[in-house]
Amino acid sequence: MRRSATVGRLAAGEAMKQLGTRAANVARSDEAAEEALARRQIETAKQIVAALGSMKGAAMKIGQLMSFIDVGLVPAEYREEFQRELAKLRDAAPTVSFRQMRRVIEDELEDSISAVFSEFDPEPIAAASIGQVYRGTLRSDGREVAIKVQYPGVAAAVRADLQNMEIVIRLMKRMTPHLDASAIAAEVKARIGDELDYELEASNQRGLARIFDGHPFIVVPAVVSELSRERVLVSEFVDGVGFEALRRYPQAQRDRIGEIIFRFFLGCMYRHRQFSGDPHPGNFLLLADGRVAFLDFGLFKVVDRSAVELELAAQRAVVERDALGLHRLLADNGFLPEPDRVDPERLMAFIEDGIWWYTTADEVVGLTPEMATAVMIESADPRSRHFSEMRHQTILPEHIFGRRMEVLTMAMLAQLRPRANWHRIAREWMYGDEPVTELGRQEAEFYGQTGALGANAAVPS
Repeated sequence: MRRSATVGRLAAGEAMKQLGTRAANVARSDEAAEEALARRQIETAKQIVAALGSMKGAAMKIGQLMSFIDVGLVPAEYREEFQRELAKLRDAAPTVSFRQMRRVIEDELEDSISAVFSEFDPEPIAAASIGQVYRGTLRSDGREVAIKVQYPGVAAAVRADLQNMEIVIRLMKRMTPHLDASAIAAEVKARIGDELDYELEASNQRGLARIFDGHPFIVVPAVVSELSRERVLVSEFVDGVGFEALRRYPQAQRDRIGEIIFRFFLGCMYRHRQFSGDPHPGNFLLLADGRVAFLDFGLFKVVDRSAVELELAAQRAVVERDALGLHRLLADNGFLPEPDRVDPERLMAFIEDGIWWYTTADEVVGLTPEMATAVMIESADPRSRHFSEMRHQTILPEHIFGRRMEVLTMAMLAQLRPRANWHRIAREWMYGDEPVTELGRQEAEFYGQTGALGANAAVPS
């Protein structure tokens, strides 16, 4: 109740300030009125950072998502500065005192910090939604490491947020009557609950580190297993260039980074049947040697082969514009509870509006924030022109986080504005096509040498 009240007070307070600004604008010139509204928008962002940053957990994660996803909440002219303020929630969020965090570290490791680390910087290098990250040097072998430490008491806060989430699920069911709200809520609670267990996250990270060991352009830092616990995760330290700086890189470099991000998130799902469900600007770094390191595997999903094959079949139906085949596929697998009420051509248009950029656009596409906004709205918003179709569909729990990953990947890429023929890259796992990019050829050679695809390969024969 306290956490809900914090957000409620913030929303009510900012609404009153907005009304006050608009009322005062009646007596101002157009230019002065615009300046006043701009100041109020940025002040709102600062208030959100202060409130959600102190709340941590799922509430803070919402603010982080707002920093790179836009669904029309803020006028276009204020969007960039608004999101720049919110970016502080992923780069420089309010931190918890080291005295409190030290207690967590020493309780979990059952030893003093000085006994385990020869050097330990008490200033965090990053602040996440449920923990802070520190830099240190192992006393045992001199390795530089990153130490991720969970905020004390955050588990109870996250569980409170998950209880509040049921209100949102009930609202979703009003919009989509066929939605299995209980199953959806159970899946969301399970995945977000997993984030609280750093030992499980360490296992996820170890698995991906093995898959990408020696990869030409993807790095997953190694885990120091003997020092990883339920609330502490120690892994190899990596140093690199962060998201905000990368946004200012030349086009060719952003194109390359964008392709790597696309290959990592979607490639993990369709090639390895496991993926990070949290594509996020704070979760990757460009290393000095040109490789990209990916971080944070708490929100993680392992997918059944049948679910992956179903999604690939649906994508191929969209590519081939087989509306009847797509309708039959989704009806047979439970996505259309009343198939006769869903027109195949309208269904095709709805699905295509969400994934056109890598299915039907066989050309170089430069992704932009405006494109990402349109995809977000058309895919999952009452303002969508497909809203009537949505009401006669549902989504199975097994597919929720895959869709989340896909949408967030596009939203994150859009902030970098990379250009590529995303369709030709995706055909590598949709159809088993030979790669047409240099990165694709490097990756194919890596998989050929290591057999990393192995039994997990989802590419059709």
